[in-house]
Formats: sequence, C-alpha cells, structure tokens
Amino acid sequence: MSNIISARNLTLAYDNGNKEIIRNASFDIRRGDFVFITGVSGSGKSTLLKSLYGAIRPKSGHLEVGGIDMTRVKPSKLQELRRKHMGIVFQDYKLINEWTVAKNVVLPLMIEGYPEDVQRRQLENLLRHVKLSEHAERYPLELSGGEQQRVGVARALAKTPAVILADEPTGNLDEYSSSVIWDLLESACVQMKTTVLVVTHKMPTVFSLPYRHLMIENRGVYEVG
Repeated sequence: MSNIISARNLTLAYDNGNKEIIRNASFDIRRGDFVFITGVSGSGKSTLLKSLYGAIRPKSGHLEVGGIDMTRVKPSKLQELRRKHMGIVFQDYKLINEWTVAKNVVLPLMIEGYPEDVQRRQLENLLRHVKLSEHAERYPLELSGGEQQRVGVARALAKTPAVILADEPTGNLDEYSSSVIWDLLESACVQMKTTVLVVTHKMPTVFSLPYRHLMIENRGVYEVG
C-alpha cells in the first residue's frame, strides 16, 4: 500500500522559527490508514495537523502530502490540494451561521462548480449518512453541538476526499455525539477508502477498526503499539 503522507526529519516552528514545536520527526501514513495523533496539551498535535494542509510550512526536513512537497508548494497548488483531495473537520465546526445546513454541506461542491443536480444528489446522500435529513433547511445555531459537528463531517466528505484531517472533532461533544462522529469517520475510512488522521486528547474506548497511534512527546513523533 503506497504512502499518502511522508515526513523525514520534519521540524515545525513558530515565532519566525525561534520556537520549535516538532523536531526531526519521520513517519509515513499509508493510503487507507486510520491514525490517532495524541499528546499532552501544547505538545504540537494541532501544529502537525496544520502542516499537513499547509497552514504551517516546515522549518526544515521534508514533508510530502499526496505527492506534493509541502516545503515549497505554490499557493495555487496548495489550494488545489485542499479543494480536491482533503476534507478538514474542526473542533469549533467552522460553519457559516447565515447559511442553511444544506448550503454548508455542499459548499465544497459549489466552489468546484459541480452541477446543481450533482450537488442535490450528494447532499441527500450525505445528510442521510449523518442522520440529518430533516434538518436540511435549518441553520447551524438552531442545532446542538453534536449536530453541528455532523454537518462539519458531511461537508468534509462532500468531495469524497483522499484524506480527512480532524482536529479534536469530539472535544466539545457529549458521549453519544462523540460515538456518532467516530462511527462516521470509521465508515469514511472503510467505505470510501479515505485516509483519516484525528488529533484527539481522548481516544474512543470502543473502536472496531484497526488503527495506528502516533504520540507527540518531547517534540518527537512516535508510533505506539
């Protein structure tokens, strides 16, 4: 199975390179992997995830995502990578509150110029998948936190991405809503063959899918188990 993400001696830093968060990390993520990334608060979990979608450029070393060198990627190529091959799930949902659930979900398809009939079919499938079909015309602030996060997952799945990056997707949710989100991410990995990377401070106690576990400690990235 080929790698979709490869890092060699990767160093990530803030403050114009003065504060190193990750140092000399090397790891590979294969296509179809489900990966949990854990570590104490402030260890660099979100920083690592941001580097994978180009919000942070490596200070040194090599990072490749989907065959693209993230150390020297051009802005246009980075936007293409995000739009066409990635779905991103945020802890604080990042929904557009003035838009309906339906419009939030199909936003990635609208940006890419998909025909309206394709958008409509995909919307119906996605809302059924996340069990929100009856909420299509409601607005995000009319939903619970768990429901808003399910909208966020549906939006991330809209273009059947090669990679889903999820930053603390259950951090603000109760146990039931968390279990729904884990089920959705599992099914994306199994049914769509999507590579899923999840930053979390608390791994689920029940998880049926084989997974990998990367831990960030003392600025290093280590495989657990």
